[in-house]
Amino acid sequence: MATIPSCGFRRINITTRQWVLKLNKPSFSSISASLETSEESQPSITTTPPPTKKSQSFFPKKGQTLELVCESLAFKAKGVCKVAETGFVLMCDRVLPGERFIGRITRKKGNFAEVQKIKTITPHWDCVTAPCEYASYCGGCKTQNLLYEAQVKAKEQQVHELITHVGKFCDKDPEFSATMMPIVPCDIQFHYRNKMEFSFAAQNWLPKEELDAKRDGVSSYALGLHVPGFFDKVLTIEKCLLQSEPANRVLAVVQDCWREQEFGLSPYDVHTHAGFLKHLMLRSGSDVRTGLTELMVNFVTSSYNPELLEPLIEKISAIPEVVSIVNNVNTSVGNTSIGEMEYTLYGKPTITETLRGITFQISANSFFQTNTHQAEVLYKLVEESAGLKGDGSEIVLDLFCGTGTIGLTLAKKVKHVYGYEVVPQAISDARRNAEQNGIHNATFVQGDLNKISDSFGAEFPKPDVVISDPNRPGMHMKLIQYLLKLRAKRIIYVSCNPATCARDLDYLCHGVVEKNIKGCYKLRSLQPVDMFPHTPHIECVALLELDS
Repeated sequence: MATIPSCGFRRINITTRQWVLKLNKPSFSSISASLETSEESQPSITTTPPPTKKSQSFFPKKGQTLELVCESLAFKAKGVCKVAETGFVLMCDRVLPGERFIGRITRKKGNFAEVQKIKTITPHWDCVTAPCEYASYCGGCKTQNLLYEAQVKAKEQQVHELITHVGKFCDKDPEFSATMMPIVPCDIQFHYRNKMEFSFAAQNWLPKEELDAKRDGVSSYALGLHVPGFFDKVLTIEKCLLQSEPANRVLAVVQDCWREQEFGLSPYDVHTHAGFLKHLMLRSGSDVRTGLTELMVNFVTSSYNPELLEPLIEKISAIPEVVSIVNNVNTSVGNTSIGEMEYTLYGKPTITETLRGITFQISANSFFQTNTHQAEVLYKLVEESAGLKGDGSEIVLDLFCGTGTIGLTLAKKVKHVYGYEVVPQAISDARRNAEQNGIHNATFVQGDLNKISDSFGAEFPKPDVVISDPNRPGMHMKLIQYLLKLRAKRIIYVSCNPATCARDLDYLCHGVVEKNIKGCYKLRSLQPVDMFPHTPHIECVALLELDS
């Protein structure tokens, strides 16, 4: 039976606050000197006094200005800083390791505080020039100005810290170095996304230095990406370096003409709930026969009025790569991109993509890995971790299967795949993908894995391999208890959130003492994968084997 390693870690629940504080433990002496007031500091800037006998920790006040040094990156690529001598943790957005800057305390959250950067004094380590003109304001690529090799190193370190502090796997254990694998970088750092969603807004957001250029009327309309932290502020984007060049050509055509008054198009206003255009979604695939790029353009509107879209359709359809133009109609006041009804306005209703030899039909709202190139790498790692015999004798349980991408790529080597997913449309897509690829040994069932009953599992034989690919919150305790009771030989845990991944691996391997739950698995490998360069997101593939 697996036991908790004796590294002295106590059990904690996953919260941003605890994760941040557990994540970073640099020496205070190394930063105390760097936090001293520089000769060029403004009079209003204060430094932190050394602790006194009466006060052993520094608790900053809102509005206080400090000179700080970013030590490392943590949750959502926030920079971790610490007050000299006391080690009080400060979190700041848009600062990078080694950067010396002036920051203002914006709010305190228990045992850490948030800081807003006012200006940089000296740049960060591994500084490069961000190629995107929007990098300073757009929330999509927070680390473009950090050398890519430094990006992946920081991500690898984050996973290491989480698996030790949250997962409670002891890095002093001789087996740990063999378990914790080096991160797999992404060969393609730009133009890798096959899906981008842009929003329409009645007012274009401008940075402070451009406020004098503010305009009124249709010239103030925006089509772009949301400013981080604001649902109602949109920064106009003329070109995005994460999507393909054909997709950027479509974006340029739309930007060039949608504001023309003769078209009668208006952006949706999230405050007044008036307006027609809500979102522009661009999806890229590839033609199965030629391998050439094919594009789907999806207009999300507040009502069905295809005549209003005809001028745009005429211009967009002239781009050779565009093979599908659809209209999702979302009449609710919410600003989601998924409509109650969908209409095909030009071409076909889906595009195609090939992954691990399987062809997938992708509709406007289908889930599909947004980095096709790196998904090949990720799914190869999943297959290798599964250690399938290849003789068609094994049963695979595919939890959170989505449109069946992982299960279908393994089907040719196993006896049967059973996939479960809560989203009905995803299950429909999975069944269609299986049929179109001539795969008859895959069964996909719609169901909520967070609400499983005691009878769950009665409808399929005991699996040899379980693959779990949950969303960011991770697995529900009911599902973890089911897996511990099931005792499959191997579990492959695919995660888009290393924090909840570490928590769930702890439960599966070490159990939950307060709930009298015993773990029964051993972590054999944990492989970080960089799926999204220049962003804080990290994917992981963990291999668990039943502990004999």
